[in-house]
Amino acid sequence: MTLSNSVVDPADPKLLLAEVETAGERLAAARAGLGRIIFGQRQVIDLSLITLLSGGHALLVGVPGLAKTRLVETLGTVLGLDDRRVQFTPDLMPADIIGSEVLEEGESGRRNFRYIKGPVFCQLLMADEINRASPRTQSALLQAMQEHRVSVAGQYHPLPSPFHVLATQNPLEQEGTYPLPEAQLDRFLMQVDVGYPDLEAERRMLIATTGATEEKATQAMTAAELQQAQRLVRRIPVGDSVVEAILALVRSGRPDTSTVEIVRANVAWGPGPRASQALMLACRARALMEGRLAPSVDDVVTLAPAVLRHRMALNFAARAEGIDIDQVIGKLCEPYA
Repeated sequence: MTLSNSVVDPADPKLLLAEVETAGERLAAARAGLGRIIFGQRQVIDLSLITLLSGGHALLVGVPGLAKTRLVETLGTVLGLDDRRVQFTPDLMPADIIGSEVLEEGESGRRNFRYIKGPVFCQLLMADEINRASPRTQSALLQAMQEHRVSVAGQYHPLPSPFHVLATQNPLEQEGTYPLPEAQLDRFLMQVDVGYPDLEAERRMLIATTGATEEKATQAMTAAELQQAQRLVRRIPVGDSVVEAILALVRSGRPDTSTVEIVRANVAWGPGPRASQALMLACRARALMEGRLAPSVDDVVTLAPAVLRHRMALNFAARAEGIDIDQVIGKLCEPYA
């Protein structure tokens, strides 16, 4: 395998391999711990872990009752992160998320403003039903997600490290909701579609969660170990074939320049360069999670739907014909499958 000069790690390969194996063992323990609490959602668990390893944010889309909230809570426990939850509603204000200044009077009678931090000051923030808040409140998360800091009254306040947002959204009930703007959707490294568990998983869930006792999540990693793994992800070498596959796949999703007929006929706008960056990081993270020293083209094909589906939009004719964005992405992946 030929390695691209721009992404080869200069460190000793044996040392890098040892670090990959150690991180892989820790991540395997984290996956197992999550699997004991979240039933029948192995792909969702893997994609969520890949998102955190990549240092990004995820949008979890699924109907109520599929353990999205429980997943975020369990992730916080298993990874040793300080997690908080905010229920987004139409009357939620930006200050309810990032905090605000209050006027206080001291014993001397002198008045001063004191900044009270909001729930965004955590390591893992769950934005529950994010599309129910107004655009003004949604935009309060934009700076936090991109810059890992917030500004209040002209002063910047850095957020804890690591900082990740896992937002949930109901794909069916759209009354009284505010669709996320494209600029904010692009801040999410992945859109993870959460489906129903299979029969066997649902049977195990019934038995495990309705008895006198219920298994509790246990910590498998620390926040420092997660950050160490995030740094290791960026040192994973990537082959030229994987780099070219990522570039070709993302660029073929843009209707103005694509040679793929289904894209030119049905896609209104396609993914930008941030999609290529996200897919590269996600492929490296998946390789690390599985204890491999380098990603493969198979990683690109596997992760493409989650990385691209919220960064592409169908035109009116395609929506009228019932075409799904995953169908388009599947067609783009066919040459590499």
